[in-house]
Amino acid sequence: MASTANPFSISLSSKPTATSSLRKINHSSDSFLRVQNPPNSVSLRSSSISPSSIELNLNRVGNSVSSASRVKSRICASSAQVMDQSVTKSDPTAPTIVDVNLGNRSYPIYIGPGLLDQPHLLQKHVHGKRVLVVTNDKVGPLYLDKVVEALTKGNPNVSVESVILPDGEKYKDMDTLMKVFDKAIESRLDRRCTFVALGGGVIGDMCGYAAASYLRGINFIQIPTTVMAQVDSSVGGKTGINHHLGKNLIGAFYQPQCVLIDTDTLNTLPDRELASGLAEVIKYGLIRDAEFFEWQEKNIQALMARDPNALAYAIKRSCENKAEVVSLDEKESGLRATLNLGHTFGHAIETGFGYGQWLHGEAVAVGMVMAVDMSYRLGWIDDSIVKRVHNILQQAKLPTFPPEIMTVEMFKSVMAVDKKVADGLLRLILLKGPLGNCVFTGDYDRKALDETLRAFVKP
Repeated sequence: MASTANPFSISLSSKPTATSSLRKINHSSDSFLRVQNPPNSVSLRSSSISPSSIELNLNRVGNSVSSASRVKSRICASSAQVMDQSVTKSDPTAPTIVDVNLGNRSYPIYIGPGLLDQPHLLQKHVHGKRVLVVTNDKVGPLYLDKVVEALTKGNPNVSVESVILPDGEKYKDMDTLMKVFDKAIESRLDRRCTFVALGGGVIGDMCGYAAASYLRGINFIQIPTTVMAQVDSSVGGKTGINHHLGKNLIGAFYQPQCVLIDTDTLNTLPDRELASGLAEVIKYGLIRDAEFFEWQEKNIQALMARDPNALAYAIKRSCENKAEVVSLDEKESGLRATLNLGHTFGHAIETGFGYGQWLHGEAVAVGMVMAVDMSYRLGWIDDSIVKRVHNILQQAKLPTFPPEIMTVEMFKSVMAVDKKVADGLLRLILLKGPLGNCVFTGDYDRKALDETLRAFVKP
């Protein structure tokens, strides 16, 4: 039976509009705000008849998005073939920069090889004399000394402490987080100190949450070393830890001073971690950037083979997509939630199966397959999209079915406490329309959800 209540619904479309203006029209029952930079547009519509119902249409990145208080951006993207995507620079060592525009909390994402050998990139974002590097026992032996050197070279007034945490999602908890606070307090770090996250998504999330909480907030820097962290978790200020009842239920929105992506760190990334990160890259194409998805289909083998040009382009374009969405909806009031395609199903797998049993991207890959299946059952997409999603995930050597231990009841019990539940209603991100379009909604036929769950897992 279809839900009659629709407390929250968002539709995301890649179709451009012809209007090119900034205007606000006031009526007694409706307001409409359009911010456009042709041929690309963003529209936000809210009705006083249904105050919590929101409709959004947003194209793929291409031109920067402007607002009355934020008009400068270096966001750009190209759908050219991979060998044509090199950026011409007067200085070949200069990084590509993508800006996350959040007013006085804006920050740059530096992307390129060898960036840890350019000390000025980090040092200009350290405002005090004390730094704490948070890393893990896998990444620390590889890159900690290089980061310490980058922070201190020609800068003798800066002292660096470090804390090395155990590696893995199962350690993303309060007990492990306390080790960061213990080190900071024992080292008598003050409010002018800076925390530096050196590692993947787990380290970035925990270090960011520690920075948001320590002394009620201190500066921090992200140095992501996995594809997953570079294309997604390091950008946008989502920080936090897991609870045994659900993933990422404890945390804060807290933005870094900068994100430094040295693509050379991917040289030591295991193949399984590489594939896991590609799940998030694929996600951007499905929800808002059809041309990017088409590029991925043509270049998936190059990505799996670690072609440096292909990886650099995939990271850059993913960051552009993420930065634009975060700039428009920092606190996930609507639009940003669409970045969670497949995550509600995926988080249920991670929680039910046990944190760390599957990598995050592996669970998200299955979650996307399930979300696409449900979208098809609702009649919102055609079967060609279903086949294309299966094909690219299989080429990326990602799973397309959940582990056998999962049951319908396990999915439902974990999904019931998902962060996107509102007033007891589970809201999902589903595809709707042509490739590159999605909706974030609680208004769907519950029968389709039940059918999808039964098709993928035992009762």
